[in-house]
Amino acid sequence: MSKKLLAAGLAIGALALAAEGFKVLSSIKIGGTGGWDYVAVDADANRVYASHGTVVEVVDTKAGKVVGQITQLHGVHGIAVAPEFGKGFITNGQSNSVTIFDLKTLAKVGEPQTGQNPDSVCFEPKTKRIFTFNGRSSDTTAIDPKTNEVIKSLPLGGKPEECAADGTGKLYVNLEDSSEIIELDAAKPAVLRHASLAPCESPSGLAIDIKNKRLFAACSNKVMAVIDIATLKVLATPPIGPGADGAGFDSGLGQAYTSNGGDGTLSIVKEVGGKYQTVDNVPTEKGARTMTVDSKNHRVYLLAAEYGPAPEAEPGKRARPPILPDSFHIIVVGK
Repeated sequence: MSKKLLAAGLAIGALALAAEGFKVLSSIKIGGTGGWDYVAVDADANRVYASHGTVVEVVDTKAGKVVGQITQLHGVHGIAVAPEFGKGFITNGQSNSVTIFDLKTLAKVGEPQTGQNPDSVCFEPKTKRIFTFNGRSSDTTAIDPKTNEVIKSLPLGGKPEECAADGTGKLYVNLEDSSEIIELDAAKPAVLRHASLAPCESPSGLAIDIKNKRLFAACSNKVMAVIDIATLKVLATPPIGPGADGAGFDSGLGQAYTSNGGDGTLSIVKEVGGKYQTVDNVPTEKGARTMTVDSKNHRVYLLAAEYGPAPEAEPGKRARPPILPDSFHIIVVGK
C-alpha cells in the first residue's frame, strides 16, 4: 500500500472513531448551594437522583426540572433505587448510616447504621439485598430492603469505591487504596476473589457489561481498565481524561464512559476490531466528575456547577475554587 493510501486509510479510521455523535443536549438547572457526589437514574420512572450537600434532588428528566427533595441527610454520597420494593437508599457519610426513602412520597422510612463513612451503594437483584461500601472502615454492610434491617457486615481489606452487580448474585467493587478489584458473593455474603488492576492506579468509578462479562474502572492515571470478569485480568487500558470519578456503560450501544472533571470531558470507550479503544472525548464542563447512564434512552447525566476564582493557597497546600451559589445543574449528553 502506498504512503498516501495508508495515510488516507488512517485518517478515515480516525474520523470513524470520533464520529460517535455525542454532545451536550441540554442543562437542567437545580441551583442552591453545596457540593455533590454520586448521581443515579431510574429510567423507567424518568427520574434522576442527584446528591447535593445535605439533600438529594429528584429531577424529572422529561420535564427537565426538580420535582422534589429527600432531606434529613448527613453528608450524601451514594444513591440506589429498588423499584420492586418501592424504596431508595442514600448513604450518609457523616452519620454512618443509610437513609431509606419511599420512591413515591420521598419520605424517610428507615435509617439503619452501616460501617464508617459509607460511599457507594448497590442493589443486588438476585438476592434482593442492598450493599453499602464503607470507605473509612473498609467494609460492606448488607441490608434487607424488606425489613430495612442490617444482615451482616463484611471486611474487604481496603477502601472500597464504586460497586456493580452482574445479576447472578455477584458484586464487584474497586479498592482505591490498593488498586484492586474484588468479587463478592451476595448471598453469603463473602469475598470470593480479588485481583490487581495494574497498571490502573486508584480506581474510582466502576461499570459493567453483563452480556460480554466485562468491567470498566476509571483510574486516576488517565486510563480506563477493561477487566475480564472470568479471570479478573486487565485486558486493555485505553486513555481517558484526567480527574475521572465516575464510570458507566450503555448496554444498548455497547459503550463505556468516564466523566473526567479535570478537563471537562466525557470519554467514550468501545470495542473496535476486537480491541477496546477510546473513540471520543465529548466536551462537558470542568468539575463534572460523576455521572450515570440511562441505557433505555441512551443519555448520560453529569453533575456540575460554576466556579469562582481560587483563593490564595497556604504554603504546601492547594486551594479549591469556590462553587458559585445557584449554579448547580445536570448536564445531559446524548445524540
